[in-house]
Amino acid sequence: MNDARDAAGEADAISVVGIGADGWDGLPENARRTLRAAQVLIGGPRQLDLLPAGDCPGERVPWPSPLRPAVPGLLAAHRGRRIAVLASGDPSFYGIARTLTEILGPGTRLDVLPHPSSVSYACARLGWPLEAVETVSLVARPLDALTAALHDGRRLLVLGEGPGTPARVAALLRERGWGGTRIRVLEQLGGPREGLLDGTAADWPYERADALHVLALDCVRDPDALRLGTTPGLPDEAYEHDGQLTKRYVRAATLAALAPAPGELLWDVGGGSGSIGIEWMRAHRTCRAVAVEKSPERAARITRNAAALGVPGLDVVTGPAPAALAGLPAPDAVFIGGGLTAPGLLDACWDALPAGGRLVANTVTLESEALLADRYRRHGGELIRLAVAAAVPVGGFTGWRQAMPVTQWSVTKGSPEQ
Repeated sequence: MNDARDAAGEADAISVVGIGADGWDGLPENARRTLRAAQVLIGGPRQLDLLPAGDCPGERVPWPSPLRPAVPGLLAAHRGRRIAVLASGDPSFYGIARTLTEILGPGTRLDVLPHPSSVSYACARLGWPLEAVETVSLVARPLDALTAALHDGRRLLVLGEGPGTPARVAALLRERGWGGTRIRVLEQLGGPREGLLDGTAADWPYERADALHVLALDCVRDPDALRLGTTPGLPDEAYEHDGQLTKRYVRAATLAALAPAPGELLWDVGGGSGSIGIEWMRAHRTCRAVAVEKSPERAARITRNAAALGVPGLDVVTGPAPAALAGLPAPDAVFIGGGLTAPGLLDACWDALPAGGRLVANTVTLESEALLADRYRRHGGELIRLAVAAAVPVGGFTGWRQAMPVTQWSVTKGSPEQ
């Protein structure tokens, strides 16, 4: 049995009650009954303060910090008692309901009583269709994660963390070429102290906002800012690099062969500038990647590129492969962009893949090409050559300049014996 789930008491459901800025007055009767009957009330101090003592006599327990490690012990201390956990708005939307399920296990009995989320309130105030608006949470997440969601004309809602979040967001937008973006900060939504701050990132005048807020962004890209699309093959100029960069058109073909899907993990071996791992993660917000790079200087560059392009969660491992692969979580796909001739590298990557995992390897040298040709004979897949030529001036005319052709082997692993 899951130890944390046992701590919660397997027979007892935990009630999770959403509450808004309107407090007790805004709760429906079923939520009020649950809170009146609770023997233990757990939540943040602000949420607990919204409950009238006369109506809710249960013991009040504020969440400790950090929260996640404390959950099993806290619930174990109150085993057998009726527990109600308070949450802001909808507990299942970036809220405590998900956290409890992750910690306690999927069999946890949660009785969730949602309140309208801050996002629902914000769309109602702005007249925005909820289904057409993307939401980015910056609660316990890096600010740079916002960058990947920025597209000209796009409407975004941002869940802030603390009074300084709007000013930090405005500074990021100015730095990344989105100074014309309109920012509206909707404070205390649904409560008696509801308020609005309005301005643009370029001249945002407010240092602080109410701690309980949502940001609404009408994204406007500066005329001289680089345009970054949603498909693989970002402009080479988007990356800081020293020449070790999978070029744009080869990169697009490589990501197509890797075929990222939500939730999958990529090993980007021989990371260079990190472009393959970065664009893998940009394919979907739940995609994960580990970039393995032996050069400390390049590893630091990968980290900077990942932050600048909106995927600061890219994990960078500094060290030579295959030794640096030891202990990494099993991948769904592997890309090898460098170091193919390192003894044991191909075998280590192949052995790490589960059945159905994909491997893609690129090379421009005859020695590495011979290795890929041998693996193609043994394991099948697809062996192709990618050649790209660009038009360049030739005197007063124009001609083609051929880049070095790239040999690419891509394969899906079948049975463990393959």
